[in-house]
Amino acid sequence: MKRKILDYVNITIGSFLVAVGVAYFVNPAKIASGGVSGIATMVYHTIGWNPGYVIFALSVPLFVIGMKVFGKVYGFKSLLGTLLLSGFTLVLVDISGGTGFLDYTEPVSMWLSALFGGVFMGAGIGFVMKGGANTGGTDIVAQILNKYTPMSLGTCLTLVDGIIIAASVFVFGIESALYAVTTVYICGVVIDKVALPIGANTAKIVMIISEHVDEISEVILHELDHGATLLSAKGVYTGKDRPVIMSVVSNQEVAKLTSRVKEIDDKAFMVVQNTSQVLGEGFVPMSKAINMHFGG
Repeated sequence: MKRKILDYVNITIGSFLVAVGVAYFVNPAKIASGGVSGIATMVYHTIGWNPGYVIFALSVPLFVIGMKVFGKVYGFKSLLGTLLLSGFTLVLVDISGGTGFLDYTEPVSMWLSALFGGVFMGAGIGFVMKGGANTGGTDIVAQILNKYTPMSLGTCLTLVDGIIIAASVFVFGIESALYAVTTVYICGVVIDKVALPIGANTAKIVMIISEHVDEISEVILHELDHGATLLSAKGVYTGKDRPVIMSVVSNQEVAKLTSRVKEIDDKAFMVVQNTSQVLGEGFVPMSKAINMHFGG
């Protein structure tokens, strides 16, 4: 029960922080830093619609699509994250009048917006991920691309954000797009620091010891769409056989897996290790890795 309450606290705090980054930094500075917030920023400065409405209008249909494609992985928590982000953004933009509090006649204000927009949004998304949810939006598009193409999730996220940033060139100009690239980079770094304090690489090796091996394996196979291996092991103290689940998951999925393992077995023992590179299905295809390393 305490864990569920903490999850909802993380989702609420995280959604609020993302909204602060949008309402007080990237939107007033005309920085379309990818995602639905980037689209909402462009819409706000061309049509005048509050970004909160636009985020809601885009995220909810994408959430429904995500549910159809991935099933219960897109549950109530993710819907809550989507609704909270929309609501907080709507209110904060109204409070700020859409202008933030920085003086944009000063060049340094753009850099401050790019920096702190990335910090607030990255911290917010990190907290939401720790709550076992996401804020929806174009992340769902990236996850769908990842599911049906050989591209890694990180590549899909970069591609989707890159398209939105490229589109912003025609709305705000090339300088704004370059600031957006800075914001996206900072956001990614901060997400790793908040959601994955043990470090950030391509993926993580996860080893789990639990009395509920079958249930946890089902989560890895059907909710995360990854493979897993059962290793034979024996407890030194008890002398009992203890199967160990080993799997490799992306950084973005570690928080969700941890949350699901705790729901199934709060007495489970879980080890998460960094990887320097992961080759094979679901990550970097072996053929591409060979080309990358040997110039083929």
